[in-house]
Amino acid sequence: MAKQKNTCDLKSCTFCRLCLKEWLPAIDSNRKIFNYKKSERIFNENEVVAGMYFIYSGTVKVHKQWGDKELIVRFAKKGDIFGHRGLGNDTHYPISATALEPVTVCFIDLDFFKASLKVNHEYAYHLMMFFADELQESEKKMRDLAHMSVKGRIANALIRLKTKFGLHKDGYIDILLSRQDIASFAGTTYETVFRMLTEFMEMGIIKIDGKKITVIDENELYSLIAVG
Repeated sequence: MAKQKNTCDLKSCTFCRLCLKEWLPAIDSNRKIFNYKKSERIFNENEVVAGMYFIYSGTVKVHKQWGDKELIVRFAKKGDIFGHRGLGNDTHYPISATALEPVTVCFIDLDFFKASLKVNHEYAYHLMMFFADELQESEKKMRDLAHMSVKGRIANALIRLKTKFGLHKDGYIDILLSRQDIASFAGTTYETVFRMLTEFMEMGIIKIDGKKITVIDENELYSLIAVG
């Protein structure tokens, strides 16, 4: 991790956009900008909560231990918050966060973040709705892990990645993940992901070039989800 001078424009994330304009000088005075290298851990599960992180550039995976495996809870990209799962009475992060590529984040100390919520009602409401959406998504993911076939979960993971990151100008899903990260996101193993992606490619559903995955037949992916 390397600290750098402030480069944030105070309008790239919802925190700055939805806070009162009069509050922006306070944010400017209290924020810290950090750079992380690819694969560098930003914080670890069970560490004491230090504050909230907002991504200025790059992509982060938020993950936790699930038995002897890693389960990726979500991915965060430019403008997104992470670390918020550490809010509450338990002052320890229930998840870890790792940079998937070089990442620049804006760090907001926990005490100042809590003070901001008390003053900035529009942002507090936005965060409440964000938590509600995340709770629904988490409950759905746990249901899928229990009831959906592994083929359906991998198809669903590809759809979610496409929805979250969109498409690169060359047509592939605009995030490059290892097979292990896809497995951790879908709640399965590397070997199963490798086998299923090969099967999807042979069926003409997707095209693969290294880490680049292009969805050819999205309807077929949805049919696999429905079956699963």
